[in-house]
Amino acid sequence: MSDVETRPTVLAVDDEPDLAELYRVYLDAAYEVRIATGGEEALSLMDESVEVVLLDRRMPDMSGHDVLEAIRGEGYDARIAMLTAVEPDVDIVDMPFDDYKTKPVTREDLLSLVEVLLHRAEFDEHSQEFFALASKKAALEAADETSTDEYEELIERMDEVRDRVDDTLDHLSARDAFVEVPGNVP
Repeated sequence: MSDVETRPTVLAVDDEPDLAELYRVYLDAAYEVRIATGGEEALSLMDESVEVVLLDRRMPDMSGHDVLEAIRGEGYDARIAMLTAVEPDVDIVDMPFDDYKTKPVTREDLLSLVEVLLHRAEFDEHSQEFFALASKKAALEAADETSTDEYEELIERMDEVRDRVDDTLDHLSARDAFVEVPGNVP
C-alpha cells in the first residue's frame, strides 16, 4: 500500500479556485486532498474514503447547506466543517456539520481543524454530537447571537447530550471495574 493510500482523505470545497488550491497546498503534505469549486463537483468527488469535508457555505451553483444535506442524505460519515466568510447566525443550530470556521484561515488553522475533526471521528456518536453542538455554541457566542430562543434550545440539547455521554462513561467505568486484569493474581 502506498503512502497516499494510507493518508486520510480531505475534500475541500470552495467556489474560489485559488482558495481551493491554497487549501490543497496547505494540506497536501499530510493528507490526500481533493478539491471542488462547486457543489455538484463536490458531490461527484464524495465517497466513503473521504474522512473530512471543508465546505464553503455560499457558492453559486449549490449552497454549502445543500451540499451538506446531500452528503448527510447519502449516509456519508465524514466529519464536515463549514469554512466560510458567512458570519454564523442561529440558522446553523440545526445544520448537521461538525465545526464552523470563519475565513480567512491560516495554514495552521486549517491543519489544526482537520486534526481535530479526525480525532473526533474516533469518538462515539453521542460524543460527536456533543462536540458539534459545542462548536455551534462557540460560533454563535463569537457572533454575539446568544440572546435567542435557538441559542437556549442549543444549550438544552447540549445538556441532554452531555447527560448521555456521562451515562455512557459511567456505564463503561462500572463495567471496567469488574473486569479481571490478568497478571500477578495467585
